[in-house]
Amino acid sequence: MKIPESLKKRAAMLEEYYRSHYEGLAPLASQCFLNTMETTVKQLEDGSYFVITGDIPAMWLRDSAAQVKPYVKFAKEDPELQKILEGVIAKQAEFVCIDPYANAFNESASGVGHQDDTILNDHVWERKYEVDSLCAPLYLGYVYWKTTGIDRIFTKEYYDMIQAIVDTFTVEQDHARSPYYFRRYDCVKTDTLPGKGLGRPVNVTGMTWSGFRPSDDCCSFGYLIPANMMAVCALRYAQEICRECYKEEDLAQRCGELAEEIQDGIQDYGMVDHPKYGTIYAYETDGFGNYKLMDDANSPSLLAMPYLGYCGKDDPLYQNTRRFLLSADNPYYFEGSIAKGMGSPHTPQGYVWHIGIVMQALTSVDREEILGCLDLLSKTHAGTNYMHESFDPSLPEEYTRSWFAWANTLFAELLDKLMEEKFF
Repeated sequence: MKIPESLKKRAAMLEEYYRSHYEGLAPLASQCFLNTMETTVKQLEDGSYFVITGDIPAMWLRDSAAQVKPYVKFAKEDPELQKILEGVIAKQAEFVCIDPYANAFNESASGVGHQDDTILNDHVWERKYEVDSLCAPLYLGYVYWKTTGIDRIFTKEYYDMIQAIVDTFTVEQDHARSPYYFRRYDCVKTDTLPGKGLGRPVNVTGMTWSGFRPSDDCCSFGYLIPANMMAVCALRYAQEICRECYKEEDLAQRCGELAEEIQDGIQDYGMVDHPKYGTIYAYETDGFGNYKLMDDANSPSLLAMPYLGYCGKDDPLYQNTRRFLLSADNPYYFEGSIAKGMGSPHTPQGYVWHIGIVMQALTSVDREEILGCLDLLSKTHAGTNYMHESFDPSLPEEYTRSWFAWANTLFAELLDKLMEEKFF
């Protein structure tokens, strides 16, 4: 992939800035910033663009949006970058219209990927239904429009995508009437849905059901709170797009009403009074009074609420929740002799995620906390000068996924943000 000039210039600026201000991060700055564009973006024969996650040759809706989002701010004056980003946005719309329940897709209708007990499609690599997979294309399209002023991305297929997303979220407000099922055999329990592939029973709450978390692990309880928070924001973005760009008030109204119903569900069912931290958000609930109090480093996470646009960094409920998340009371917060941070049940017990440390810095209002996160990032890349999925916080040389582009791009987004703010 030919790197657009605007990105090459920014990469050079990042490297120069950190060479002067934080030498330990300088070797990572440029190559992490360019990693997605250099190694994961591909123009297909039909002119469209396909984005793999890194070491897996499939395009995840969530990952691809997150991987290219930090490039959007440089696209306004760079037609070459516009072409790439608009190609990714169009590809996401195409995929959602093929199957809104799928989370990852093939480069062509090759039929490769997981052969699970579900409704199969040759375009689909994996059909784990994750609410955030449908939110991600709306986030990317909206920020591209707002940043560049370009509305030609809002094609008929993009409109059809919005309709498919609204229809799917609406059906999954009452999962008992859903056509979706998913079973995988001869696997760990987290790779399949219980209840003969339907998931555990849930109450009707106004929220929308998710089979799987952004880690691709199954939900314990069907209402994944951070994904529903992301859905509220995504639907409000879609409402504005429908109203301003398509002049379609009916669909705009559906988006707005659905966002309100989900938001009410979060407020009515998604919070718990904790004896130590006060009122906090749960990670999952079934609407019957059962809760999962935890967080997973993969985003959307509860830690990422301000990053996702759901609330401000100083929101009292967020601050209560954040204190819980970044403590030993969160069962997936780990500490070793070299590093500490959030991990995930998706990776080895005790392993910390680079995405979690980066997200902690991106959502912090405390300079010392941010500096502490940068210190952890600078000494846990195991000499590779790249971020990884997860690592042993006492032995960072032991890690998972050496080529995980999302972690690299998110880390570069943090470095770019701090440079813009003249943090040093």
